[in-house]
Amino acid sequence: MTTMTEASVREFKMPDVGEGLTEAEILKWYVQPGDTVTDGQVVCEVETAKAAVELPIPYDGVVRALHFPEGTTVDVGMSIIAVDVSGGAAEAPAPAPEAAPAAAPAVEEPKSAGSGRQPVLVGYGVATSSTKRRPRKGAEIPAQEPARQPAAAAVQAELNGHGPAPAGAPTGAPAGQGRPLAKPPVRKLAKDLGVDLTTVSPTGPDGIITREDVHAAAAPAPAQAPAPVAAPRPAVPAVSAPVPAPAASYDAVRETRIPVKGVRKATAAAMVGSAFTAPHVTEFVTVDVTRTLKLVEELKQDKDMQGLRVNPLLLIAKALLVAIRRNPEINASWDEAAQEIVQKHYVNLGIAAATPRGLIVPNIKDAHAKTLPQLAESLGELVATAREGKTSPAAMQGGTVTITNVGVFGVDTGTPILNPGESAILAVGAIKLQPWVHKGKVKPRQVTTLALSFDHRLVDGELGSKVLADVAAVLEQPKRLITWA
Repeated sequence: MTTMTEASVREFKMPDVGEGLTEAEILKWYVQPGDTVTDGQVVCEVETAKAAVELPIPYDGVVRALHFPEGTTVDVGMSIIAVDVSGGAAEAPAPAPEAAPAAAPAVEEPKSAGSGRQPVLVGYGVATSSTKRRPRKGAEIPAQEPARQPAAAAVQAELNGHGPAPAGAPTGAPAGQGRPLAKPPVRKLAKDLGVDLTTVSPTGPDGIITREDVHAAAAPAPAQAPAPVAAPRPAVPAVSAPVPAPAASYDAVRETRIPVKGVRKATAAAMVGSAFTAPHVTEFVTVDVTRTLKLVEELKQDKDMQGLRVNPLLLIAKALLVAIRRNPEINASWDEAAQEIVQKHYVNLGIAAATPRGLIVPNIKDAHAKTLPQLAESLGELVATAREGKTSPAAMQGGTVTITNVGVFGVDTGTPILNPGESAILAVGAIKLQPWVHKGKVKPRQVTTLALSFDHRLVDGELGSKVLADVAAVLEQPKRLITWA
């Protein structure tokens, strides 16, 4: 990298683009070293645990360095790009970093110049501050290396731990450290492989333990004569040290391993948490929706609905909103900490959407207050944004009830899992022409099966049954959209 005036270089850090997100993967860089950027210009696209987001740079200047290649997962708060804001011409820009595998080793955070605080959220200004990070308790930074103190303190502030190392245990951390330095993914890898981080010799910058260090420690060691083991004392039973598990292996020709990250990782964690926290109950009803489909065709020709997305899902959503209005107790959530049921006087209607990055559930804010054309417009925007992978984290927060349409895959029905924090989810099966008793005669009718899962802590069987029966009644006789409104 070329020499640059430190005072003119600004380090742009990975912002928290959602609420409480800790990391994001860099999907694509839109600039390269030497390019000129302006305030508000999008410089890269990142994928968080909730969505793909474009990041704008908050100042003008010339790109000096990209600190991470595409495909790298970066912790929030780490610098990802250096920009010279002095306005000078670019000097022999360094080449962009080459693509790295998804499981990249820990990368040393470039040392930011100056003592000013760097912006964390996009669009926020930078305020100067004299505050310095306090070193980790028990850490000793040699006085003869003052230039490394800020970097060491920053590294320690970024790394997480779970308590000090056991007394007397060997450690691979630098002298004076109370516990080994390793990033959360490396700690997770060590736990999975049964590796004690205090026994690992670090090779990363500033004494950080890398993935390679953990794999090396997990590899089978050469055969050695077993060391004598002292007999345990009766009062204090001896505790055997964990035996390192062999490194994971698989048939690369016949198997493919895909890292679980981003939206899919967040969805998996949310579904596990929901399934094993809220007691689920699912009820089913099969209903004749022939009249609803006829109404859909009529609405497509209505001038007030021209240019809008009109389909059965629109009327199913409206039917659910009517059922919630008639049974408002179902629109609630369970507050475990306060041991309270939180009744919601608004409906943020979630629509489960399958995207290339996994299942997401954006929601229509205040859906209960929308007219049918407004609801159609919101549904169209929600689906289009989800397919493009541009759904914002805010659009996926605050939902109260959800609809998932498994019928588009030709599935009759299912037992959906609640979206975390919500009380109910309605699954809509495929609409098929089936023999049905209509007006005393067996006739071919359009039939579907609905499934309603609900949290049995706050929704009992009677309430859940009433809501499901109301949805079915509206779809069977859509004129109830008027009489029950």
